[in-house]
Amino acid sequence: MKAFWDERYQQKEYVYGTQPNLFLEQNLGAWSEKGMILFPCEGEGRNAVFAAKSGWEVHAFDFSESGKSKALRLAEMESVNISYSLADALDFDFGREKYDVIAFIFAHFPPDVRSEIHSRAIHSLKPGGRIIIEAFNPNQLKNESGGPKDISMLYTKEMLQSDFEGMDIELLETAEIHLREGKYHEGHADVIRLVATKK
Repeated sequence: MKAFWDERYQQKEYVYGTQPNLFLEQNLGAWSEKGMILFPCEGEGRNAVFAAKSGWEVHAFDFSESGKSKALRLAEMESVNISYSLADALDFDFGREKYDVIAFIFAHFPPDVRSEIHSRAIHSLKPGGRIIIEAFNPNQLKNESGGPKDISMLYTKEMLQSDFEGMDIELLETAEIHLREGKYHEGHADVIRLVATKK
């Protein structure tokens, strides 16, 4: 899997574009207080750079070296600083009560890994900290706009309700949208979205 992402990110263009995910942009833009935000599986850095430009202290990680290189290049072009670690999700040290926001933007994991990563994310949030998720739901299998082709890696409301039980779930919805996020996220898409706050 690492080789797949390294090869994809080695392309000269930013294959998911340089503009932020719209759901992330809408949510971060609505919150006046800035703090420390983490982007797991951040790839080429579009969301991390947007957050840094908006005044957040940004931390990110991915296991792709070529993804990290492009993210740091984008940050330099936009004259912002981001802290970007090279790590697998299971090896990354999330810490405890460290972050104000953790944003999983199309960060898909196998079922056993997903629940573990989400649990670590909850522990790493400060009280009052938020989780933001936009990912694909199982209906995405019929579309050509990206995402895993393994249904076990696509997320349902029940999965996310279980993973984030105990948090204050402010939003949990499925939606049909039109993606315009580079050549691998283009067209009709079936997504799931969550915003939850740690009590």
